[in-house]
Amino acid sequence: MQDLSSILPLLEAIVSHIDDGILITDRSGAILFLNPSAKVFLSTGKDKRANQLKNISNITCVDLIAIMKEAFYEEHFPEQGDLRSGLKKFIRNIKTPSGTRHLEIQCCLTRQSQGQLRLFILRDISRERKLAAFLDRASNDLVTNDPQMIEILQRIDMVAPKQAAILLQGESGTGKTHIARLIHRLSDRSDKPLVEVNCAAIPETLLESELFGHVKGAFTGAISNRKGRFLAADGGTLFLDELGEIPLHLQAKLLRAIQDKEFEPVGADKSIKVDVRIISSSNQNLREMVDGGQFRADLYYRLAVIPLYIPAIRERPGDIPILLRHFCDNIAARGYPAGVECNTEAMRMLMDYPWPGNVRELENAVEHAVICANNGIVHPESLPTDIRNYCEQSNTIGNKINRFRRETEKQGREISEALRKARGNRTVAAELLGINRSTLWRRMRRLAIE
Repeated sequence: MQDLSSILPLLEAIVSHIDDGILITDRSGAILFLNPSAKVFLSTGKDKRANQLKNISNITCVDLIAIMKEAFYEEHFPEQGDLRSGLKKFIRNIKTPSGTRHLEIQCCLTRQSQGQLRLFILRDISRERKLAAFLDRASNDLVTNDPQMIEILQRIDMVAPKQAAILLQGESGTGKTHIARLIHRLSDRSDKPLVEVNCAAIPETLLESELFGHVKGAFTGAISNRKGRFLAADGGTLFLDELGEIPLHLQAKLLRAIQDKEFEPVGADKSIKVDVRIISSSNQNLREMVDGGQFRADLYYRLAVIPLYIPAIRERPGDIPILLRHFCDNIAARGYPAGVECNTEAMRMLMDYPWPGNVRELENAVEHAVICANNGIVHPESLPTDIRNYCEQSNTIGNKINRFRRETEKQGREISEALRKARGNRTVAAELLGINRSTLWRRMRRLAIE
């Protein structure tokens, strides 16, 4: 067996390059080893020179002495006491100039033969804690376990407090409106209004007045002054949904309002200044619309400072089961039966369906299924017609493909067997199969039989 002293340098080299902090002390708390990561974790506040620390009692950012007592002794920290064994875990918050750091501290005793040294493993879990807190705040709007969606949520948590314009793109029903509301709620403007405008739902002739307002007499029917959505959102957030529906002639005025933070109501000759943060969304690819001349490039770049693509449900099928449960809980709170479950076949159909209407369609399908459930169980016949028809059609196509594959494989085996019996003579093999030589040649070519 190799001598321990020859292995220690290798172990020290490995430990020195891991992200977790490693701290080893004796029973009195004297520091015997401290890797670079541990020095970073403990070099906070007054502990600027952690590499010169001699004892854990000198560490002020976290009380490792108290942790040692709690981890290894039943009551106090005497010179001789009843030692606990096993790995103990603690969470401690450390104040730093840049904010609070959440530290996970695991500790255990080393082997009895090595003098009962104390091993501390330090890990910074600040990011995990922050993400967990964010997901908890977002749970009313977004339920996900998908890595791509979690990455989007992390980006939202980063950009929400800023003032930059955000463009949300994705198919209809993916939850762009929920995300826009979440961004506003997490922003510094959350105490100010969030004004939502569905640009596709307003006639083109009225859209300018809807956005910027008008003065009395500006056009037929303008019997009084009206403040538009920009002014209504002053100090808060303006959410422009289905942005791609705004006509080109109005895009120039929208650009000026966003760029200069001022505009003129329809029929007015004086500008109004506003402080508005813009969040916009589109189910169309605005970059392609710019290339096609259907959308102004300067407006696109002004709105897409932070572009976010929201994936469709079919791109994150792992979210379907947790969304199903989430929607079941939501409708149970509205008075529907609770505890409804899907049988295996119904769940398979829900997982196989491509969900062209995305989350919105899924939510409606859940309500339909719960209403039509039989004794608290969702069967295939409980699901909406579109889902059943799609799955039936897919099964029919799949059956045809499987039948064709089986017939092709059988035909190939028959031809190979006939050629074997005919010792490679195609004329004889064709006679054995009851077909002419040309038909055999075509079949062999189609089946790639030499």
